[in-house]
Amino acid sequence: MRSHEAAERAVRYSMTTRAVILARGLGTRMRKADAAAQMSGDQAQVASTGVKALIPIGRPFLDYVLSALADAGIHRICLVIGPEHDLLRRRYQVETSPTRMTIDFAVQQEPHGTADAVLAAESWTDGEPFLVINSDNYYPVDALRRLAAIDEPGLVAFSRVGLLADGQIEPSRVASFAALDLDGDYMRRIVEKPDAETLRALGDDVFLSMNCWRFDRRIFRMCREVPLSARGELELPAAVQLGIQTGAMRVRAIRVESAVLDLSRQVDIAGVASRLAGVEVVL
Repeated sequence: MRSHEAAERAVRYSMTTRAVILARGLGTRMRKADAAAQMSGDQAQVASTGVKALIPIGRPFLDYVLSALADAGIHRICLVIGPEHDLLRRRYQVETSPTRMTIDFAVQQEPHGTADAVLAAESWTDGEPFLVINSDNYYPVDALRRLAAIDEPGLVAFSRVGLLADGQIEPSRVASFAALDLDGDYMRRIVEKPDAETLRALGDDVFLSMNCWRFDRRIFRMCREVPLSARGELELPAAVQLGIQTGAMRVRAIRVESAVLDLSRQVDIAGVASRLAGVEVVL
């Protein structure tokens, strides 16, 4: 076999085409009324339900997320939802007929945390590697493509400088994002809600997690063994940290300088809509 053919085969072998999208959240922050938010009547109505993925920005926000995944070569999707999320099922089983992807559903019966949400999709992954992303974040296509192409667990490490320079998230919120302590190309630890002293120690060029991960089947054992957090939840970052500390897995960091769009609160809607204006969506 010629060398370039061998290289292409290796890329096809390592690249995953699966993604799990966490859409089970209660949307507490989005449901909170904000007088400063600029929204249409339709946007306000959906925001009041807390189902952030369906907030209309020309079309439901999740359509943009799905289209970006397809652009990155991901065409098998699992939405982790709650048993009450009939509107999400209707959107992607009745109202649309995607041609670039298949969309399945996994039900997380109770909102017991993001690690528990990942466990809900275990059987769907069928032993294959997969990405895990949030339903209320729009990630750069190139970052998704790079993450899907590696052959080991990993995450996209977003530069704090990049998030602030080209994003719509205010600095006070960026400062609260989980900070990454990196050792070369690998993650040593993840610090949730870092204090000022921790951020100073990590330096001005600190990289942050926006919950954009690649896993293999090893993550499921970590999700089962991780202890409850102070909030009484099974949290995915803690499960990843457990895997690193026990030597069960290494987590590679894909460093990027790009921004992420975040649709967490009502005040985010206008800014996200402005950034997505003109973005082509093909499902």
